[in-house]
Amino acid sequence: MQILTCPSKLKLLETVLQRHLPQALPANGAVMHINRRNPAQHEVVVDSWPEFKVVLTRPRKEVVKDKQDCYSNFHTAFYWDVDAWRTLLENAEAIDWGKAFQLQGLQDGLYEVAREIAESRSVNLKPYFYRTFLHPDPSAYCQSRYRSGHFHFGSLNSSHSALLNENWSVGRNDWSLRYLDSLIHNFPSACLLDKEGQLVSWCLSDPMGSLAHGYTLPQYRGQGCVAAVTRATAVKLHEYGFPLFGGVLADNQPSRQTLKRQGFHILPLTKYALFFTPSLQPTR
Repeated sequence: MQILTCPSKLKLLETVLQRHLPQALPANGAVMHINRRNPAQHEVVVDSWPEFKVVLTRPRKEVVKDKQDCYSNFHTAFYWDVDAWRTLLENAEAIDWGKAFQLQGLQDGLYEVAREIAESRSVNLKPYFYRTFLHPDPSAYCQSRYRSGHFHFGSLNSSHSALLNENWSVGRNDWSLRYLDSLIHNFPSACLLDKEGQLVSWCLSDPMGSLAHGYTLPQYRGQGCVAAVTRATAVKLHEYGFPLFGGVLADNQPSRQTLKRQGFHILPLTKYALFFTPSLQPTR
């Protein structure tokens, strides 16, 4: 196991991962952020170098201070060999199983191997399964603009975090509140405000460069708001060269239809979001 710190090695890794899209999208996005200011203070672990079979991204040890915070303790993975993935996942120097954490990836075997190890360690696992969406032509998509006399674009700030947290079904706790606030401050996002300056709709992005947390308050739906904030966030990501991707729940037909109308392709890839909590710690 090796932690990559050399800028030239990290840039080479980014180039390698981009040859393996879309399966490498989460790890690629995390490495891209690391190579571009590293706003989340993450690092890259490989099983070996220069010949490697597994890439794991994670926060630096000093970043996550609360052992129960699985939101900020954000990991991504990509691998060529599932046995090498299992070996790294079992390595206590790679994954601290004494802390709550989340793991995201797109590959077959990621969930199954993680579930087996979690069971052997008596760690609680809460999985979420999403359909992956990806835009095939980001440049063309980002050229169109939203026009409306009812709403205007604004900037998210910490005063909005509580409303975002309240409307995130996977959140609604103190840890998710802090996590959403960190996304607002560290990563591209967009929002629409009404004439009184109240929040209408928003879209964030995260440590793996994914479009995420798109939401419109119920009373404003049906007016193209989430499409507008998704595109506005995508423009900011595209300026830094990020692929435009994310995950949508399989049964969320309205969101899937909105994405398709915007030109996104729904890929035959499951995006796994796995939340781990050691069983000896209290959960919420």
